Amino acid sequence: MPYLKIQSNIAIDDTATARLLAEASKRVAHELGKPESYVMVALEPPQSMLFAGSNAPLAYLELKSIGLTESKTPALSAALCNLIEEQLAIPTARIYIEFVDAPRAMWGWDNGTF
Repeated sequence: MPYLKIQSNIAIDDTATARLLAEASKRVAHELGKPESYVMVALEPPQSMLFAGSNAPLAYLELKSIGLTESKTPALSAALCNLIEEQLAIPTARIYIEFVDAPRAMWGWDNGTF
């Protein structure tokens, strides 16, 4: 049920993409305390993006999950910012993350909802 979408303005080769997706899936599962079998991660193609008036490398992430509480967002922010810095060499000050708590009835899966 957790879904992480990663957008950036830098091109990422196939090997780095596979490594980033695998590590992001593991970290999201760990930080949320949910089975990795429910985690979905997407990396969008490079986008034309500007942050603080500069097109230097940047990233925008969206993390949606059922039961995502405000108390978990500081640790999630640190884990995800560090992941992007480690994997893509984007400074953490050039990363924004949007956190969304999804109501169970509004998240569909396997012919039903959670």
